[in-house]
Amino acid sequence: MKANLYTSLRNCTFLLMLLFPYSHLQADDFDDLLQAFNQRTNVKTANTYFNYLLKEEMLESPVVFKADTPTDTLCAQVWYWAGEWYYAQAEYQQACDYLLKALPLLQNGKDQTTEADCLNLLAVAYVRLSDYNHALKYAKLCYAIDKASGDPDVISSSLNTLTGIYLGAGQPQEAENYVLKGIKMAKQANNPGRLAILQGMASEVYHALGNDQEALKYVDQAYELELKLGRTDKAMVRLTQKASVLIGLHQYLNAEDVLQDAIPFFRNNGDRHSLGISLNKMGMTLFSQQREAEAVPYYREAAEIFQSMGDIYNEVHARKGLYESLWESDPEEAKQHLDRFNTLKDSIYNNTSAESLARYNAEFGNDWLQLENHAERTAKQQAIIAGICVTAILLLLSFGIWWVMRRRHRQQEKINQELSEHIEALREQYRQLNVHYDNAMMTHTSPDEDKDLTASDREFLEKSINIINELIYTGQIDAATVADKMGMSLFQYRQRLTSITDETPQTFIQMLRMRRARHLLDNHHELNISEIATLCAYNDTPNFTRAFKKAFGMTPSQYLSNRHPNNSNT
Repeated sequence: MKANLYTSLRNCTFLLMLLFPYSHLQADDFDDLLQAFNQRTNVKTANTYFNYLLKEEMLESPVVFKADTPTDTLCAQVWYWAGEWYYAQAEYQQACDYLLKALPLLQNGKDQTTEADCLNLLAVAYVRLSDYNHALKYAKLCYAIDKASGDPDVISSSLNTLTGIYLGAGQPQEAENYVLKGIKMAKQANNPGRLAILQGMASEVYHALGNDQEALKYVDQAYELELKLGRTDKAMVRLTQKASVLIGLHQYLNAEDVLQDAIPFFRNNGDRHSLGISLNKMGMTLFSQQREAEAVPYYREAAEIFQSMGDIYNEVHARKGLYESLWESDPEEAKQHLDRFNTLKDSIYNNTSAESLARYNAEFGNDWLQLENHAERTAKQQAIIAGICVTAILLLLSFGIWWVMRRRHRQQEKINQELSEHIEALREQYRQLNVHYDNAMMTHTSPDEDKDLTASDREFLEKSINIINELIYTGQIDAATVADKMGMSLFQYRQRLTSITDETPQTFIQMLRMRRARHLLDNHHELNISEIATLCAYNDTPNFTRAFKKAFGMTPSQYLSNRHPNNSNT
């Protein structure tokens, strides 16, 4: 299977105190399909499994295996997706079990991108289980692949994972090195979504180091960036992180106000993990004001959430808050929570984990030095190659071949110029048409006329439509690019758009293109069908014709022949 058929969690906010949206799928149905595949490992059961994922919109396009598909390929794909499913359900041990089954099969293949995704998800799942030895092992393997790619975006993702591991293992000094380098790579990659995540992580690191002024600077930057990207759910996570900083600065009332906004949001949004973190912080805020009795229910609910999720790291903080808050009023119950706290704490902080992290830190320092020298080496290699090319051209010129190349170059320039002028003329026409089209059509473009939309939903739709229009104008349009420009992952964008419009991103984009095509056919008779296809982001007329016929039951030519003033409904 191609890499893009796997849902990568690399762009999600997945570490420690960051948001993770839970799946809405039906666990029983999924478990039954997975069990059927494990009992009868064949193409039929695999296709049934992936048809279900497609129906539930975890896949962007159908996955259909041929009869001769190797068993290893079927298993790798089914088990990888099972890992993602169980992680989203907060069943971290089951996620690890299936990812470990898929990993050797992926390593035997050639798709290193998906192998890296599997390793990264394994590392994050083990962080959730507070197993930092295994988390570090798989994060290191993932980083090696990402480093070799030279892609600053995926490198920043690995650095984010490593930061979370060191922070969770109680080594914020080491975490600081990773998060600052991650921020540098995210800026180099020009990825504002990743940058906001790393800035939020930097706030956590500096808070752990006791430098709350620096922590406040980073969390405020992250919050402003999330608002700019229109990511309300992530902005609420940044507010929760800010509450920690405010507690560190002894600004308890400000922290309490922030958490009063965050807790109802996460409860209504169904994000149990972020809810639990916010409850822990509220308990800490109240306890710091000597309001122990008020703190207890917050800590208690947080402990129940994290125990059910198997999140040892955050349960430790809830148990500590409970035994401290109950020590005077109910010492017997307080001792029970203290015992649980000590058991969990011992499972997290052990000498073996600390030695492993320290050893890898030295190795990583050498790796980073190699990475920073990579750009300089590449520039030198390119200079050498350029010199060889120049020498070769001079030799060709000395043998009299230069005039042939020059002539061909001029001919090609002329052809390109003519094509460019023609396309630009069409674009200019389109640019002029766009003003009228936007005023006339765009307010009736989204299928929400019968819905009462919130201001946030309406703003989301308007921004989506503007971005889609812009991409149609460039001639290149796809759902992944729209999601990226919205500052969201494709999975998040699909969920949000579908909840508002009942349409998938692909259907929504196609609807806009077809309405645009019909508008041009109705109102601009000076354009031929080929030109209209170009203005609707189709590279060739046959594809446009097929899409138009699928949408309206007739070809563009037939539509022109049968056009009637009242025939304007989609």
